[in-house]
Amino acid sequence: MKAELKEKDAMGCRACGREERASEGYPCEGCGTFICIMCSFKGVTRCRACQEAEKAGGA
Repeated sequence: MKAELKEKDAMGCRACGREERASEGYPCEGCGTFICIMCSFKGVTRCRACQEAEKAGGA
């Protein structure tokens, strides 16, 4: 009988909101929060908050 795992190796992408495995992603260039691999493939390198700050003239 196989024991059911209750742990979850998932994080929410701070760019798109999708939940992906934590080992399949990269840190935001601005603040280091999790960016999923699909966003990375699309060229997204900053989380939503850092993108907004950049648009507002912050970074």
